[in-house]
Amino acid sequence: MPIFMDRHDISNVTAEEVAAAHAEDLKIQDKFGCRALTYWFDEERGAAFCLIEAPEIDAVRSMHGASHGLVPTEIIEVEPGKVTSFLGRMADPVGSDEQPIRESAFRAIMFTDMARSTDITNQLGDHAAFEVLQKHHEIVCAALDRHEGREVDRAGDGFLTCFSSAQRAVECAIDIQKDFDEYNRSGSGPVKIQIRVGLGAGEPVTYGERLFGSTINLTARICSYAKPEQVVAARVIRQLCAGKKLRFKELGSTTLKGFQEPVQLDEVVWRG
Repeated sequence: MPIFMDRHDISNVTAEEVAAAHAEDLKIQDKFGCRALTYWFDEERGAAFCLIEAPEIDAVRSMHGASHGLVPTEIIEVEPGKVTSFLGRMADPVGSDEQPIRESAFRAIMFTDMARSTDITNQLGDHAAFEVLQKHHEIVCAALDRHEGREVDRAGDGFLTCFSSAQRAVECAIDIQKDFDEYNRSGSGPVKIQIRVGLGAGEPVTYGERLFGSTINLTARICSYAKPEQVVAARVIRQLCAGKKLRFKELGSTTLKGFQEPVQLDEVVWRG
């Protein structure tokens, strides 16, 4: 049966009230052939996101309408693996029976891309280039582990990852660049490995059909815009890191492919 995630725009609502609404869903879910799996609630942003197994989208709307009347503004079908990768769970967390869930679904997204990968393959040959790629994966994955990042997808010489906080995402990006810089300075590899990093942040369900769709698209474009050995972030990342001991350099606004409006970008300063 399909699994859906919906979005509720709710302001001036407490975590206790959201928990009570989820409990009402559980009471009547069988009438609509649904299974209310879990939810996330972000009181600061006034948004709740429900994860529901249901025969169709209309069943989700009908169940919510009958149980508490909080009809979602958006509903998308999601892949279980993607939900786990981005949000870390598919069920209520331990202890949610005693305490209401106060966990935001807002995530920082990081794209990394290895520069000149085709040139490296042409220069070294397939076998040696594969060993370089393995070293690239090793360095990125080690940094993700240190900063509690989640690997969502891997496409050849690039990673799509996510973090529960923008600060952790920035610190991970800095570590990645520093680790590659150290590796390149050591001269232990056949070629230098240079990485582009793009950072963005957003909510799982906006106006689109994919989980974190608009945020992923923007972050991918930011990564493509970045130069080798550079970390470029959407302005929201800098705002979320205000007051932290992190350095940013304003890059101004630029129009990225696929986006009509200019985007404000900042460079994360990692050297020095």
